[in-house]
Amino acid sequence: MPRSVGLVVPAYQPNVDRLSRYVCDLDDRLNPAELRIELDDPSPGDEAALADLPATVHVADRRRGKGAAITEGFDALSTDVLAFADADGSTPADSVADVIEPVASGEFDLAAGSRRHPDATVQSHQKTLRRLLGDGFAWLARQLLVPNLYDYQCGAKAVSANFWARLRRHLTEPGFAWDIELLAIAGALGGKIAEVPVVWEDKPESTVDPVRDTLSMFTGLLAARHRAKAVKGGRLHELLADRRDQRLLIERGER
Repeated sequence: MPRSVGLVVPAYQPNVDRLSRYVCDLDDRLNPAELRIELDDPSPGDEAALADLPATVHVADRRRGKGAAITEGFDALSTDVLAFADADGSTPADSVADVIEPVASGEFDLAAGSRRHPDATVQSHQKTLRRLLGDGFAWLARQLLVPNLYDYQCGAKAVSANFWARLRRHLTEPGFAWDIELLAIAGALGGKIAEVPVVWEDKPESTVDPVRDTLSMFTGLLAARHRAKAVKGGRLHELLADRRDQRLLIERGER
């Protein structure tokens, strides 16, 4: 029996015209059973402009953060496969479909799109600073985390609903480092993870700050490694986790 697919698009003060085109492309290509836009802190008129799209638009009057928005969106889906795609449209709909396929087939628990995979196609590159910071981050993440991937931060991932039910009990990161924690916890739980090369195009209007958010992700990387070690049963990390204030996303009232 074909698996049903639900898709979440997290969006913080997006370019509404670009988001609208992207959501229509995703709907046409994927025909998801459920499609949600998790819209944070919208500008006046944004919600009305998105009202006619083939998607449920859930609006938060604050910036929850990417991780919190996706978590809330995933928890609202009732499909067999849960996927997300970043609102800037850097990963085209065909590539999002490629990311979903390994999970929809039942072969993998989680699939991560990859811009840095040798078989990926990068149609336009980031500016030099962002690219260097991103490459350095990916290299360090490979040294510290399981799974060992080329890319941890590409904005397209998919997970089975059954595996999500296990993952979500361990997630704490509300922001951009959520992707890192998701993959680290998935590795700690022994999940079968596919890295899928994508077509990718840099969007200069992205809300990611190249310096501030990269530094935040480095901190998130260390925290994700610690969380994964604790989940896997590392005694020292379990003791440290007990002493830290690490509220789970599902305990923060952000569901």
